[in-house]
Parts: sequence; structure tokens; C-alpha cells
Amino acid sequence: MKIAHSPSELERQPRAVAIGSFDGVHRGHRQVFDAAIESGLTPTAITFDPHPRIALGSEVGLITTVERRLELFADAGIEATIVTAFTPEVMALEPEEFAERYLRAIGAEAVIAGVDFRFGRRRSGDLDLLRRLGFEILEVPHVPGVSSSAIRRALHEGDVVTAASLLGRPYELDGTVVGGDQRGGTLGYPTANIELEPHLIAPAYGIYAGWAREHRAALSIGTNPHYGGTERRIEPFLLDFEGDLYGQRLVVEVWQRLRDEAVFASEEELVAQIGRDVEATRAAVRPGGGAGDGDREA
Repeated sequence: MKIAHSPSELERQPRAVAIGSFDGVHRGHRQVFDAAIESGLTPTAITFDPHPRIALGSEVGLITTVERRLELFADAGIEATIVTAFTPEVMALEPEEFAERYLRAIGAEAVIAGVDFRFGRRRSGDLDLLRRLGFEILEVPHVPGVSSSAIRRALHEGDVVTAASLLGRPYELDGTVVGGDQRGGTLGYPTANIELEPHLIAPAYGIYAGWAREHRAALSIGTNPHYGGTERRIEPFLLDFEGDLYGQRLVVEVWQRLRDEAVFASEEELVAQIGRDVEATRAAVRPGGGAGDGDREA
């Protein structure tokens, strides 16, 4: 997939363009992309970084990093994406000017959007305006119940199975492995410590089963209350894995919530519980909503 940061970096050619933040690249977003592909024009996306609501000062728990978002665009069949910096200058563009600079300039013939699509200064542009400007509009109905907000709510509750059903694939934690307390290694279960980007959401505190680097992963999200921790840690233990992950990007699929965090009467009881968590992780089934979402072997 061609990644551009301004319209001038893309060749002008007949395109079907989807515009939006597309946080999570969930089932509704995939439906928009499918319509762009089925149009027969070059399927193209325009997305924003930072997220417009964050740029306007709101707190938003992002479901995907920009890097992962673009990977998912490519997986969906999008052939080119403009990652637009959501600056005050872009916010101030009248919708007609946005359409000329970002759509007409790259050869857009069709715009793919939902019926409530808005764009331009103060969200004053709509589909009728685009029609008047000569663009074909391919309206895509909303998938009932599917939205980035609904996914965030499910994650806040630790309901990663519902989140997966809305996404059409398991929710993922995407970050860099950094140094930690290295306490897991002394217990026989060495974990990676993942640092997330500041705005990225994580599920409710607890112990989860998941998958990373072709290995099942038992995952702790929380403060390690048994040891009196206060800072959030995200620590996957990759089953049957040997190697050094420090400094590397790690994407962890989160499949199933196993239990709450807990304080144990002894370290022996903690180790016994981790052993049970590992066995539960071996038995976990990958959730989702699309083809190929069955159990993975590792």
C-alpha cells in the first residue's frame, strides 16, 4: 500500500476514497473499504493523525496505533492512504476547499461514506455538498451496534470477546517491550513488559489469554497487587518461547479474560495460580467474527 502525507504525493487517477479516522478498523470500516474496492476504482483512504477529537483536546482511548491502522488498511485491500496531520490549518479548511485539495487533486471520482458523514470546517460539509461538487457518493449503511465507542466500552469492562465480535478479529495490544521488574523470571514465567502509546486503550485490569509471535500468551494487565504495585503494567508470558524481545514491537491478540488480579497468601500460591492461568491459556479459543477465526495452534 502506498502511504502519503499530502495529496501531492499521490498520482492523480480515478479513485474511490474513504475518509475518516477509522480507529480500530472494525467491521463497519471494513464494509466501507469493501465498497471502495467493489467500485472498480483505485481504493484509497484519507485518515488523520492525531485523532481529531484528541487534537481538539478530548480524551480518547484509541483502539489502534497509526502503524497498526495502516497495516489493517492494507490487509483490507486499500491501495493508497493519505495520513493527514490534523492541524489547525486543516481544521479551518472550508469543505469545498478540502474537497478540491484532498479529493479532486488525487482524481477522486467517488466518495464512500455513511449517511451521517461530515467534513470540513465545523463539520459543515456533507454528502449533498459532495454530490453538488460532482462526486459520486456510495453510501454504506452502518453495521448495527458496531462503533469504535462500543468497542471502547467493552474493553473498559474487560469484555474482549464482545470487542472481538465488533472488530471482526481479536483486540490487540500494540507496543514496545521495555525493561520491567524481571520478577516473572524468578517465578519460572518470564514476561515481557509492554509500553503502549499514551492514548492507546487497554482492557480492564485482569489476567487474560492471548497470542503473540506465533505463541499463546498469558497476559497480566494491572498493578501486580500481590507485590504492592501502583503503576499499570502490561506483561505477557509467551508460552514455549525463547528469545530476547527487549526494544522490539510486540502485538498481542487478547482472546479471553481469565480472572481478576489478586493478592495471594504466599508466593507458592501465586505460582500455582499462574500455572493454572497458563493451562487456561492453552485451552483458550480465538474470538472474532470473520473467516479463519477458529482456534490457533501453538
